[in-house]
Amino acid sequence: MKIRYLHTMVRVKDLEKSIAFFQLLGLRETRRTDYEQGRFTLVFLAPEGQDECPVELTYNWDGDDGLPGDSRHFGHLAYSVGNIYEMCQHLMENGVAINRPPRDGRMAFVRSPDNVSVELLQEGEPLKPAEPWTIMENIGHW
Repeated sequence: MKIRYLHTMVRVKDLEKSIAFFQLLGLRETRRTDYEQGRFTLVFLAPEGQDECPVELTYNWDGDDGLPGDSRHFGHLAYSVGNIYEMCQHLMENGVAINRPPRDGRMAFVRSPDNVSVELLQEGEPLKPAEPWTIMENIGHW
């Protein structure tokens, strides 16, 4: 039986804030569809050259009352990055908290505006441990 990855869907409360967050990670919008009758919008974002690996943001126009509060029912999204220190610095400079800093030069966790956990993994071998990352503590949940 053949199977193929399609996408990961997450519900978002503020579509524009969520799109901006994923753009900071380097994803770009590949497709957007408004469903007038169902009163929701789907936005697909993917890394450059990887349209087959999107995250689908689902925005319900009338809100999401009654849905799980912290969006943890699916786990996390994971992306490899060319330089984990540069990516984390870029995110911090744009107001994103680093919940699990890359102390080991290999792995970090951040959260989207909708509390979606995002794992960042260093592509290839871990980078040599470096300040300020080695002394940063975990904050919040990841």
